[in-house]
Amino acid sequence: MNRTHDHHSIRPWCRTPLFMLALLAGALLGMPGRAMACGNNDNVHYREIFHDQGPMFDSNPQPAPDSSVTLTLRVCYHDITSANIVYYDAATGTVTWVPMSWASTDPSGQFDYWQGTIGTVGTTELQYWFQINDGSATAWYNAGGVSSTEPASNDSDNFYIIPGFTTPDWMKNGVGYQIFPDRFYDGNTSNDVYTDEYSYAGCETEQHSWSSGYTSVEANVSGCNSEVFFGGDLVGIQDKLSYIKQILGADIIYINPIFWSPTNHKYDTANYYQVDPAFGTDTDLESLISAIHSTSNGPEGYIILDGVFNHTGDTNCWFGKYTYWSETCSVTGAYQSQSSPYYDYYTFQSWPSSYSTFFGISSMPKLNYGASGSPVRNQIYGSSTSVLQTYLRSPYHIDGWRLDAAQYLDANGNNGSDATNHQIMQEMRAAVTSVNPNAEILGEYWGDASAWLDDGTQWDSAMNYNGFTNPVSEWICGVDENGNSNSIDTSQFATWLWDTRADLPWNVQEVMTNELGTHDTERFAQRCSWTNGWGTYLGMFLQFTYVGTPMIYYGDEYGMTGGADPENRHTFDWADATTANAGVALAQELIGIRNRYPELRTGSLIPVIPDITGDLYGTSDLYAFARVDQNHRLVVVLNNSSSTQSGVAVPVWLAGDAVGSTVTDLITGNQYTVYNNGGKGYVNVTVDGHYGAILEQ
Repeated sequence: MNRTHDHHSIRPWCRTPLFMLALLAGALLGMPGRAMACGNNDNVHYREIFHDQGPMFDSNPQPAPDSSVTLTLRVCYHDITSANIVYYDAATGTVTWVPMSWASTDPSGQFDYWQGTIGTVGTTELQYWFQINDGSATAWYNAGGVSSTEPASNDSDNFYIIPGFTTPDWMKNGVGYQIFPDRFYDGNTSNDVYTDEYSYAGCETEQHSWSSGYTSVEANVSGCNSEVFFGGDLVGIQDKLSYIKQILGADIIYINPIFWSPTNHKYDTANYYQVDPAFGTDTDLESLISAIHSTSNGPEGYIILDGVFNHTGDTNCWFGKYTYWSETCSVTGAYQSQSSPYYDYYTFQSWPSSYSTFFGISSMPKLNYGASGSPVRNQIYGSSTSVLQTYLRSPYHIDGWRLDAAQYLDANGNNGSDATNHQIMQEMRAAVTSVNPNAEILGEYWGDASAWLDDGTQWDSAMNYNGFTNPVSEWICGVDENGNSNSIDTSQFATWLWDTRADLPWNVQEVMTNELGTHDTERFAQRCSWTNGWGTYLGMFLQFTYVGTPMIYYGDEYGMTGGADPENRHTFDWADATTANAGVALAQELIGIRNRYPELRTGSLIPVIPDITGDLYGTSDLYAFARVDQNHRLVVVLNNSSSTQSGVAVPVWLAGDAVGSTVTDLITGNQYTVYNNGGKGYVNVTVDGHYGAILEQ
């Protein structure tokens, strides 16, 4: 199901008179520790039920074929009489029940944990859910939440077990930084593109000064924005690695296209096997990759290159419409002759003037992938000398590919997103992992990407526009990622996040890239009307604490503004690249916290405000969640109002915080004692407007 704007209703929980009486009794008695039991009273209490595939709840979240998996279910203390794991094997069409048994009680006294083991997961994908009983009452639970009715065997919200499918640990544990090369830093002025250096598609190149790019990157000649250059290059990226790796603490560098092309954006590739001269040389790329991988300038790093494989540029020698701007082709292109060896690389409706393109852009002729084993498939990924494999191998050893317009790769000029597209992606994954099993395959997709992610045969992850960028923008800024007015409240926001997590396997959720903005959206600070940084600050709290891999779009950390393309690609103002800038300082602090606390990287995410039942605890501007593993608990509290909220009662018992214990806000250093309210643990927290607190116990 596409969840871009289709969210579940949040299920109400059962407030029985007996349970409310127990809460009242607990409050009157001032219970110091253990909560009162929910009781075996033919009523399953929804609020306490939780499971995901984090380390507390799944013994083997990336199981090898035929291994076993022990699953843990959290329920209210002394509430249920039995529970079962129910799993479906699509390969055999069978449904199997596995009885669970009580395993332990949480130290806080709030919860019981029940466990069951699937003895062998086999070799094909399983889906599972839980059946939970208190006497005659039954509830069902899958990734979509608690329900009174059983989910279907192929419900898209069921939990996944995919034997043999792993996603890269370095992505789970890393922080990304996205760079648009021409606008980041000019490290070698000798390779700058100067004004009138060449002409392409009726436009002359324009060299603009770096400082002018702080406010505008528009061309002097209307319609020629792609030919405006500022001089950023690979040497410049290497020169500034200390800022990324040491000052900020990010360790994954994702670079927009770097291969030969007549434009500044390089999404119209002329030669996949050569770095664009304006960015440097192949040797410069080797040197940059080595520096990223090095630990001498900060943490060991990783590099993801942008692969534009749906289409080439019309200057590519395979196509051959324009070649004079850059090089002399030694081959005859498809546009030049129907006898060209590359004629079948493209789809012509009427040669040479009518051909399949990317969204009707004539300078981007679409590649025809044909059938398995076709020349295009071999050229792009299928052979040891193919584009994908060349840069995964020596001497480059990149760590992953971001796949531009990934859903559109197909055969015969079709529009993608079909069986052929999925076959191409399966072959592409096999080719990539044959060279480097730990390489990242990151797809670009703006909606529900589960069709490429839910069986472990295609991508590792996708750019999380649907499950992060857009809902965060609509909640904080009141507009979508493109600046269109659309505001959602906290309940809608929480439901959106819950539902989009439910669409995906756990190890995919962990490596979805969480961007506040990209080269294809308005700048986040622009969308949030950059006023004292409020939008970016709150956005960064989410970015570095939510499940997934944070991906900073260069300059977002200091509040770079800019509208739609090309104004979202301003030059980096290096005067702001210091912790004297409040945004940079906050990014450094939050990345440091994320790097110190593993639960922020691989721990479970438990809703706190609103919780699974939709209870907002009296405030519509507060969103809170817990990140937990076997050893640690953090509760993140976010204030989306303009004013400081003081004394806000946060139900930290949902994270397992015990009454009488102390929590510390890692941001302010403030300490709070967990107090008893009806047998449950709460803290009264103060959170500044458009800011956050991170409570450690």
